[in-house]
Amino acid sequence: FRRAHTLTVLFILTCALGYVTLLEETPQDTAYNTKRGIVASILVFLCFGVTQAKDGPFSRPHPAYWRFWLCVSVVYELFLIFILFQTVQDGRKFMKYIDPHLGVPLPERDYGGNCLIYDPGNETDPFHNIWDKLDGFVPAHFFGWYLKTLMIRDWWMCMIISVMFEFLEYSLEHQLPNFSECWWDHWIMDVILCNGLGIYCGMKTLSWLSLKTYKWQGLWNIPTYKGKMKRIVFQFTPYSWVKFECPFSQFLLAELNTFYLKFVLWMPPEHYLVLLRLVFFVNVGGVAMREIYDFMDDPKFHKKLGQQAWLVAAITATEFLIVVKYDPYTLTLSLPFYITQCWILGIILVLTWTAWRFFIRDITLRYKEIRRQKQEHRHEKDKCLSNGDRHSALLDEPNGNKPRERKL
Repeated sequence: FRRAHTLTVLFILTCALGYVTLLEETPQDTAYNTKRGIVASILVFLCFGVTQAKDGPFSRPHPAYWRFWLCVSVVYELFLIFILFQTVQDGRKFMKYIDPHLGVPLPERDYGGNCLIYDPGNETDPFHNIWDKLDGFVPAHFFGWYLKTLMIRDWWMCMIISVMFEFLEYSLEHQLPNFSECWWDHWIMDVILCNGLGIYCGMKTLSWLSLKTYKWQGLWNIPTYKGKMKRIVFQFTPYSWVKFECPFSQFLLAELNTFYLKFVLWMPPEHYLVLLRLVFFVNVGGVAMREIYDFMDDPKFHKKLGQQAWLVAAITATEFLIVVKYDPYTLTLSLPFYITQCWILGIILVLTWTAWRFFIRDITLRYKEIRRQKQEHRHEKDKCLSNGDRHSALLDEPNGNKPRERKL
């Protein structure tokens, strides 16, 4: 069951190609033959990868399953590269070859507007604002974060990413209209109910299956001040760009790419390609997270980044470059002034906390510890001197007419 069965796969593949060549009549439709040829080429590559690619960290349900998704990652990356090298018009027209309904500008839905939880002006249904927000994205949020928790395996990191993404939606709603949501949609429905419940169920599933959890906040476990400083300095050196403790940036960028890609390629949110991309990232993301964690947790054993993690990083970067090329105007829209103020305030608070946590606090603790040690040393010295004077006085007491001899 665990074998690759390379000869069996090769025999079946050869028989299929022989059937197409010898027994099947080739259609005269050029577009159909082109599509079928591309699909056949992809299937042959997948057959090769499933049998010959290197195994990843996961072995169940079968290593071939994870080798299959590794090869799908390669195909998807090549597709993104092809799209990247097209003009904006040709790239959007190319999507019509996948689905004739694509390639048409689509209006974005605005989830903001009236944010009253209870609308007294609507006597028939005063809670209509809540029902309007309860669409297919509610279960998608829950199951999405349930699966993300199975990938990240750290409650702390999941909650930080969940809250951080809501701040990004606030910051980027001037670029994408569907980021505009009511406050209770952001924090009650998304963070607490959908995301929070999905994270809770995900962590319970990990506990029930006895799966290994990850501890991404490794910086706080470094015991010495010198070690913390070395870790912070190395964060800004070229060699350490792949040695990060928490892959927040890559994860958030992959999340944002979901919304920006469908925006620039004119894909409706409910299109099956959007769903297929999410299914793809669910399967490859778990392997990538494990390889990233192994690479950071034991760099002596895992000397290089895993193959799936490398591909996911390349895919995320390529998707972002497509967004930059296809719609630079949207990305260059300046932040509203109040958003800029909030980010400046947040950066100042983070820098202040960092300075206090790693400089002022540690220096103060070191100073107090040194002063305490000096006081203890002085106290011990005074105590020893006091005991020495008392002992000297006893030795100098008269015993007859001569003092007692001291022995050294």
